[in-house]
Amino acid sequence: MQGTETVDVLIVEDDLRVAEINRRFLEKLEGFQVVGMAASGEEAKEWMEVMQPQLVLLDVYLPDMKGVELVWHIRQHYRQTDIIMVTAAGEIEVVREALRGGVFDYLVKPILFDRFKRSMENYRNHLRTLSHQGRLDQHQVDRLLRHTRDELPRTSSSADLPKGIDPVTLEKVVQIVNEDGETGLTAEQVGQLMGASRTTARRYLEYLVSIRRLKADLAYGTIGRPERKYFAV
Repeated sequence: MQGTETVDVLIVEDDLRVAEINRRFLEKLEGFQVVGMAASGEEAKEWMEVMQPQLVLLDVYLPDMKGVELVWHIRQHYRQTDIIMVTAAGEIEVVREALRGGVFDYLVKPILFDRFKRSMENYRNHLRTLSHQGRLDQHQVDRLLRHTRDELPRTSSSADLPKGIDPVTLEKVVQIVNEDGETGLTAEQVGQLMGASRTTARRYLEYLVSIRRLKADLAYGTIGRPERKYFAV
């Protein structure tokens, strides 16, 4: 799968209004096309046999079966197909069973477009990484295995932050590291880019790591001690 190829998507949803919303969301995003819409499990199986889509957007409660049953059917017969659950069902056992079935993401209704878009972008990035030739390093594997994360607030108020952490500066640090891509930055480099000392930059960086908005790892150079680098998640 190359990063420029279009992802064929099957929407499995018995609520026609919700199915239409999902379809319109997908139409706003590049790289995706809806190849079918099914309102039941049996209808979904028929679409799967004919179209064999790359991705299925799957509701949990269908008229004739539970969506998790369809997850295992897809896993057994269409191993190249990925699944994103789109449902109002947030019960822990349902989520646990879906995760056991290897679903890529789990979106709980009502879904905001920004969250939907982020899920689809994460999926496209996932496919891009898997399309690379050769070997993956540990950081790339970590990103593949942790593509879905607890939804963390993208902004913070002063009242929610530890002493010495400014919300505006915090978001600036996140932006600096995100713009660097996958190569990572040291605390000293971040400090230079934000116009602050290395100690100040490290304080912000370590806080962001603690709330899982950034990732840290040791980078081994040719000489000297390994450096702690910070990466986007």
